[in-house]
Amino acid sequence: MSTTALKCRRHALLAMAGFAWIAAAATAGETGEHGDFLAELEVHCGQPNATLHFSAQTAQQVRWQPDLLSPQGHTLRRWRGNTRLGNTPVDLPVSWDAPAPALAAQALPGTYQLRLQASANGRTMRQSWDVAAAAPQQTLAAALTAAPARIPAATSYVIRYGNLHSQTNHSDGGGALGHCTGAQDPQSAALGPADAYEYARQHGLDFLMASEHNHMYDGSDGTNPGADPAAAHALYQSGLRAAAGYSAAHPDFLALYGQEWGVISHGGHLNIFNSPELLGWERNASGQLLADTFSARSDYASLYRLMRARGWIGQFNHPAEDQFAVGNQPLAYTPDGDEVMVLCEVMNSNAFSQSANESEARHSNFEAACNKLLAAGYHLAFSSDQDNHCANWGASYSNRTGILLPPDAPFTQASLLDALRARHVFATMDKSAYVILSANGHVMGERFHNHGPLTLQVDYASNSGHHLDAITILHAIPGAGGEFSAIAHTTTSELQPSAGEHVYYARLVQDDGKLLWSAPLWVTQEP
Repeated sequence: MSTTALKCRRHALLAMAGFAWIAAAATAGETGEHGDFLAELEVHCGQPNATLHFSAQTAQQVRWQPDLLSPQGHTLRRWRGNTRLGNTPVDLPVSWDAPAPALAAQALPGTYQLRLQASANGRTMRQSWDVAAAAPQQTLAAALTAAPARIPAATSYVIRYGNLHSQTNHSDGGGALGHCTGAQDPQSAALGPADAYEYARQHGLDFLMASEHNHMYDGSDGTNPGADPAAAHALYQSGLRAAAGYSAAHPDFLALYGQEWGVISHGGHLNIFNSPELLGWERNASGQLLADTFSARSDYASLYRLMRARGWIGQFNHPAEDQFAVGNQPLAYTPDGDEVMVLCEVMNSNAFSQSANESEARHSNFEAACNKLLAAGYHLAFSSDQDNHCANWGASYSNRTGILLPPDAPFTQASLLDALRARHVFATMDKSAYVILSANGHVMGERFHNHGPLTLQVDYASNSGHHLDAITILHAIPGAGGEFSAIAHTTTSELQPSAGEHVYYARLVQDDGKLLWSAPLWVTQEP
């Protein structure tokens, strides 16, 4: 598949002390059903400054802090401020032009980070993007070219690219381009699941999931007292039939249908990939449940138990650090949750984008929350989706979720679900690139026992001719609730882990600033 041209607003080239910098914008929060404030960091091409963009649905105070960190984790520059928001978006400039010499002196080749923290209305959102700085002719591509030839792990798999998070007119999506400025009124738009699948297939995706908000099958964003439970059931079943029928008619494409369960406020959204039952908590004026099966709002412990009993699997959607609470503990681990939750959405593009040529400039990064889930003990691979609400399914940007399938496996819902359960998944902002992490004969997603040295191997390729500027191998002790730390920056790394449990994953930065994330490997190191 081809990729779009580099967009200056999204990937910035900054001249500093003779080094080329490739950075990425960060977005915190979303609008509508997704939240009530938005903060975006835009780095300007070829200029030593940036702009903070803020907007909110209600009047509130936003506290903001962007940081630029060195490869060693030292803060090179920090900006802080408080801004009052109303109905009008606010843009604020920040500049590192002074003292430029002090910063330039520290701009050695390596992987830097841009971090953004924004707090409003009792919520704090943290995001970070890798920033690659390399001296001329000293890119990682040279090291890859000089490396000994080897058989990449990718040769054992067929890689499928798609989008596991989108909406149609079965909930608050499906708005026609040119008229879509945000979430649609539930069930008001013209375009449904069949339209979404056809659009995605025509735009080169291998699969698309219509993940409809479970509490909107009554045709309301609240509770419709006059809703008919039979109509809600029939609509959900029609979506399942549409997906099955489209897949049967187009063997080269996999249409998926399911629900995005939950609410953002005091909750969190998650996808359930394979439920034939509509779950819900709302009732009409007669007390009838407007769903097939009752599941209490924001009761994640009970939801995980139900999913485990039914054999369903899911994905944490755009997670925040105050969500998915169990017993008042956000991002809380439960054995049932660990069994059923297989993916964490590490990055997505603007949910309300109207772009149909992959030019969307606003992107969100959720790696911090995903890492907290991993550190708590969850076994999750990373995904990258678009959360499309407008009728541009998979076309707003070039990001994709990549799935590894055995070469002899049929391309069916069953084989895709098997790959998700195996965590054979990676997240990419370049739809033509892949990353696979392996170690001692085991491929990413696996859990295994190890004796002696551990050799981590990163396989990467881009069919559009890009190369890598940075690799970071990250490590944490799962179940301990600690932080991830960078332990290596090469494609091959030999380690001697301490006895006990370990989790590793790779994060890559291409020469155009686009990022890729491997699935983790979980290692029990024997004494």
